[in-house]
Amino acid sequence: MNKKYCTAVVLAAGQGKRMGTKVAKQYLEIDGRPLLYYTLKAFEDSDLVDQIVLVVGDDEQIAYCQEAIIDTYGLKKVGIITTGGKERYDSVYRALCAVSEKLPAQAAEGIVFIHDGARPFVTADMIERCYMAAAGYGACAAGMPVKDTIKIADENGFAQMTPPRDRVWMIQTPQTFQFALIQQAYQKMQDAREELQQKGIKITDDAMVMETFSDHKVKLVEGSYENIKITTPDDLVIAQAFLKKNE
Repeated sequence: MNKKYCTAVVLAAGQGKRMGTKVAKQYLEIDGRPLLYYTLKAFEDSDLVDQIVLVVGDDEQIAYCQEAIIDTYGLKKVGIITTGGKERYDSVYRALCAVSEKLPAQAAEGIVFIHDGARPFVTADMIERCYMAAAGYGACAAGMPVKDTIKIADENGFAQMTPPRDRVWMIQTPQTFQFALIQQAYQKMQDAREELQQKGIKITDDAMVMETFSDHKVKLVEGSYENIKITTPDDLVIAQAFLKKNE
């Protein structure tokens, strides 16, 4: 199989309110380096990735990322830094537009990884598994089978049903797609935004965009139980432990 051109979209525009800090969570330090550095470095070091598109909150963060992370650590693949939108899906849509408008034409014919900037433990093996699945199936999402029994609650907070545990996955990123497929699905979602708001439908990840606005199935690919999203202060403690173990 000939390697397809690969773009990694790294989302770092969130405010991270649950972290309870003035500094956005993706810029908090782990072992003396910004959390976002570890995420970017993973894609920088991947032989599969050709370009990285970084999505941040505002122009001030663009300047910070360029100086304190990209220049300081010599990250060469970050070709575009852009600002995100109000919602996660707005940020992804802007990034996809940037890929089609600013990167070489083969990017629009290749593969795109969409990854949370606050997931610093993505690995080369995970990136490769996602690439192979997206190249073969068109769309995939990293995740892991749940370890605990899951209950579906009714509107009053009572247990309504228990889905089979072996069929329930906790979904992670990267979520990876043939670029043309996810771009088309996102365009359809943008056209249907008003209808989604009226129906109270909340789009929570890229796989849901594909599921809702295309006929394409999303293959689930093994991520890692360490591939956590840093959201709360407790997650930072866990991240420190993972980093120490991996070193």
